[in-house]
Amino acid sequence: MGLFTELKDSISRVTDRLFSEQEPKRIGIYGPPNAGKTTLANRIARDWTGDAIGAESHIPHETRRARRKENVDIERNGKTVTIDIVDTPGVTTKVDYEEFTDELDEEDAIRRSREATEGVAEAMHWLREDVDGVIYVLDSAEDPITQVNTMLIGIIESRDLPVLIFANKTDLEDSSVKRIEDAFPQHTTVPLSAKEGDNMDEVYDKIAEYFG
Repeated sequence: MGLFTELKDSISRVTDRLFSEQEPKRIGIYGPPNAGKTTLANRIARDWTGDAIGAESHIPHETRRARRKENVDIERNGKTVTIDIVDTPGVTTKVDYEEFTDELDEEDAIRRSREATEGVAEAMHWLREDVDGVIYVLDSAEDPITQVNTMLIGIIESRDLPVLIFANKTDLEDSSVKRIEDAFPQHTTVPLSAKEGDNMDEVYDKIAEYFG
C-alpha cells in the first residue's frame, strides 16, 4: 500500500508540474523588408539553440513564409525564459516585381513578388491572431516614419501586445537610434547590430523582461 501511495504521489507531482507550466509565448519578429529580421532571428536561435531559422539575403523579401523556432530557452539573471520565435515576412504596402529584376530574371522576379504578397498576408494573420508579443525591427539608417511602420505599431497597440523596438544596423554610418526613439517614444527602443552581434546582452535582458 505504501509503494502504491508513493507512486501515486510521484505521478501527481509530475502531472501538476506539467500542467502548471505555461506554453512558450509566441514572439513575432516584424518590420519592413530588409530591416534585418531574419538576421536577428538567426542570431537569437544560434546563440541559444545552435540552429538557424532561415536564409538571409540582401534581396528584399527573402523571407516569404513565416518560420517558427520553438522552445528557445533564454537564460538571464538566473531565470530561464522560453519563447517560440516567429520570423515573419517583411510587411509593405506594395510589392512590385521590378524591384527584383536587378538580381533575378523576369519570371523569377514575378514569382518572388507574388510569393512576397502572400507572405505579407500571412504576416498580418499572425499579428492579428497568433502572437503573444512583438519584436519590431527597424533599419536605424532609414527613416522610421512610414505608413507601414505607423500601421503595424497601431495594430500592435490595439491588441495590447508587449512590444520591443529594435534599432538594427547600428554598425552603419548613417545609423540614428535617436530618430527611432523620437518616432515611437511610447515604446522601448534597443540599439543593436544583429549582423555583428553588438549589444546582444541588452537584447536578451529586454526579451526576458518583456516576454518572461
